[in-house]
Amino acid sequence: MSGVARRTVVSAAGAAGLAAALAACGGGDTEDKGTEEQAGATLARTGDIPVGGGKVIAGQGLVITQPKAGEFKAFSSKCTHAGCAVSGVKDGVIVCPCHQSHFDASDGSVKSGPATSPLPPTPIQVVGDEISLG
Repeated sequence: MSGVARRTVVSAAGAAGLAAALAACGGGDTEDKGTEEQAGATLARTGDIPVGGGKVIAGQGLVITQPKAGEFKAFSSKCTHAGCAVSGVKDGVIVCPCHQSHFDASDGSVKSGPATSPLPPTPIQVVGDEISLG
């Protein structure tokens, strides 16, 4: 029986090594293309972002705001207090529902805690009516 068990272990190890080698060979191109595609992908349209408000883009981990007409900002949607996702933007304030931290929609700074650190900014670009990663 020990011969069968040894062969099984050796076969499994060989298969795992082959899978790792194949992943390493093809990983670079896929990763680069994914980054390039994300950089140009439309996250939202300018009409989707109300003045004084914003929109959480959950799949990207972002919140996009429009503090003043025609001025668009983006920040991480992960609250700096406990890591919860912010829930929305209203009256110039980004709100975290977990512990009620509030962040300024124009610069991500903390308006009220318990968070003590601002939301990190994310570069975006606006071309026409499309907002994408910058």
